[in-house]
Amino acid sequence: MKMRSIKIALTAASLLLAANLAFAADVKVVTPDVKGAAKGAATDTKASAGATKDAAKGAAADTKAAAKAKLVDINTATEAELKAVPGIGDAYAAKIIAGRPYAKKDQLKSRNIMPGPVYEKTKDLIIAKQPKK
Repeated sequence: MKMRSIKIALTAASLLLAANLAFAADVKVVTPDVKGAAKGAATDTKASAGATKDAAKGAAADTKAAAKAKLVDINTATEAELKAVPGIGDAYAAKIIAGRPYAKKDQLKSRNIMPGPVYEKTKDLIIAKQPKK
């Protein structure tokens, strides 16, 4: 009886391990093709690491350029444009419009229009342009 229980336990463990191995064989790992990386990057790790860093720098530069292009001017933006900025809702948009004009964007924090954490979240997405005289 004891031997039979051991055989059943070993068989069950073997089946579980086999099922896990079969599942692992079915899993397909997809890696994104990095711009500028060689096709045989697995053989030359230094080259692939350099290409990955270059691609990351390029992506960061693209993100910064896109963010600069989408800056919202707090002196001229409509309420809808202000609400499109993450962290600014109805109340903050109304307070920003009521407190215009702003010489610098950090006046949102110094004039208590926004609390510090909200300002820190939105400061890279807004700008306070001065009207041309």
